[in-house]
Amino acid sequence: MNTVTIDARNLHYTPLNQRIREEIAKGVKEIVINNVLGQRFIGDGLRSEGVTITVNGVPGGDLAMFMSGPTIIVHGNADHAPGNTMDKGKVVIHGSAGDAVAHSMRGGRIYVRDNIGYRGGIHMKRYLEKRPILVVGGGARAFLGESMAGGIIIVLGLKGVRPISEQGVGSGIHGGEIFVRGPVDDLCLGSGSRQAPATEEQKAMIRPIIEDFAKTFGMDASPLLAAEYTRIAATSARPFANKYTWE
Repeated sequence: MNTVTIDARNLHYTPLNQRIREEIAKGVKEIVINNVLGQRFIGDGLRSEGVTITVNGVPGGDLAMFMSGPTIIVHGNADHAPGNTMDKGKVVIHGSAGDAVAHSMRGGRIYVRDNIGYRGGIHMKRYLEKRPILVVGGGARAFLGESMAGGIIIVLGLKGVRPISEQGVGSGIHGGEIFVRGPVDDLCLGSGSRQAPATEEQKAMIRPIIEDFAKTFGMDASPLLAAEYTRIAATSARPFANKYTWE
């Protein structure tokens, strides 16, 4: 059997996650979890290639933490920190997500159809060929990309939502790139970050990412590809160097 359905109604997260691991160990490649309501740690630490987990409901915190390989599709919203320190794989959220989305993420992709909370992409990093990617269809709250060290964040501002409207974007950023569809108020920039219109080369670089995001959610990519983007990056590889005292 390559597909298993699990009813998570009134099921504690520990036996739920144990069941997921047991099924994968048996060779199951498709797992559908129904009636999810706040169960935490779904998909955490899984290292199985070619596995897809479909979550129907609202998963709790740290979805896909330390995950390396599987795809998780959420039909609903997600709580805080999905993709925390994720190494590889894909998380698709057909709704909104809470704070600290992609916290310390070091590989793979996270697509959020709607909005995210505070400190999305905090401490994202890149290692060798691994480049984490976070795409937000709606808007992001304050301190997006705080202390970011690598990877790509794209915020699209769909459905009339302002993609960036709060402070601290790129605060302490020292690597990676943030792309925002449309202009960004200078007042929203955090310490150590700078903005400039995305070049044609940079837009070509993010084009396949936007196309994949649009395909994932059944959207028309044309208006997104035709839009102008703002690129936010680090002013220095050591944004707080002048805060230290040297002997």
